[in-house]
Amino acid sequence: MRVAILDDIHHAWAQTDGVKQLKTRAEVEILSEAFGAPARLRGFDALIANRERTRFTRELLSQLQDVKIIVQTGNHAAHVDFAAARDCGIVIAQASGGYSIGAAELAIGLAQALMRQIPAQHANVVNGRWQTPSTPILHGKTFGVVGLGRVGSHAAGIAKGFGMKIAAWSPRLTDAAANEVGAQRMDLDALLGTADVVSIHASLTPASRGLIDARRLALMKPSAYLINTARGPIVDEAALVDALQHRRIAGAGLDVFDTEPLAAQHPLTRLANVVLTPHLGWPTDDGYSRFAMSACDVLLAYLDGRPIPSFDAH
Repeated sequence: MRVAILDDIHHAWAQTDGVKQLKTRAEVEILSEAFGAPARLRGFDALIANRERTRFTRELLSQLQDVKIIVQTGNHAAHVDFAAARDCGIVIAQASGGYSIGAAELAIGLAQALMRQIPAQHANVVNGRWQTPSTPILHGKTFGVVGLGRVGSHAAGIAKGFGMKIAAWSPRLTDAAANEVGAQRMDLDALLGTADVVSIHASLTPASRGLIDARRLALMKPSAYLINTARGPIVDEAALVDALQHRRIAGAGLDVFDTEPLAAQHPLTRLANVVLTPHLGWPTDDGYSRFAMSACDVLLAYLDGRPIPSFDAH
C-alpha cells in the first residue's frame, strides 16, 4: 500500500510512533505543502487527511482514481462530500485521535491571559509602561462548561485544580454524569447567569449553531468572561462584538471564529477586552501523536480486513 499524508504544515508526522509503525507495512510519503493538482496523488492507495485542511469535493474525489481509502483525522467532516465518496468507491474512515487535551488546556490559558491582562501588560512592559492593575483570579469563581463531553470534562478538571466551582450544561446531561466530574448540572440560561467564566466545548451541529446568541449573552454577568475553543459559529459573532463593545460582558478569549483566518480589520481585532489566538487548540505534540497512532491503527485494520471506524452521522 502507498500512503500519502496530506498537509503536514507543522512537519510533525515523521517523528511520530504511528508513522514509524505504519512504515513497516506501507510505503509512506509525507506532503508538507499543498499537493496542487490531483495528479500529484496518482498511485496512492490511501490518504491521511490532516484535520480539515483539504476539502474533498466531488470534483476532487472523482479525480482520485487510485485512492481506495481516505483516513480523516479529528472529529469533524463537514468538508467531505460523503455521497461523492460513495459514488467513487472511496471509503472515508475516521481517526479521531481521542479528544483535544490542547483545546481544554488552552481554554484555561485564555481565561488567565484575559482576566490577568497578560498580553496587554506584556506590551506595556515592553514599551516602558510599568502598570500594576488589580485583576481577578480563577480561585473561588464559577467555571461554566457549555458542552460537558470529553474536552469539557478535561477543562473542568483543570479548573477544579484552580479551586473553581464547576457548573455544566449539555443537551442530554444527567445529574449523575455531571457529578462524575464534580459539576453541578444547570439549564443553559441559568448557567450563563451564574458563571464567572463561560467556556464553550460543544460540537458544532445544526442545533448548536448560534447557541450563544444575543439573548443568551445578555444573561451573562457584566463581570463574566466568555471563552471559545470549540467552533466559532456556536457563538453569534456579531452579537458578541456588540456585547464586548458595550461592556455588557467583561471580555472574551477566542481561538475559533466564523471565518478563519480572521480578517485583519475584523471588529474583534479592535477591541481591548479580548484575547485572540489563531486556532491553536488542535495542533500540539500530544494531538499529532494521537492522530498518527489512530490513523496507523485504521490503515492496519483496513489492510487486515478488520472493521474500521467511520463517521456514523453520514
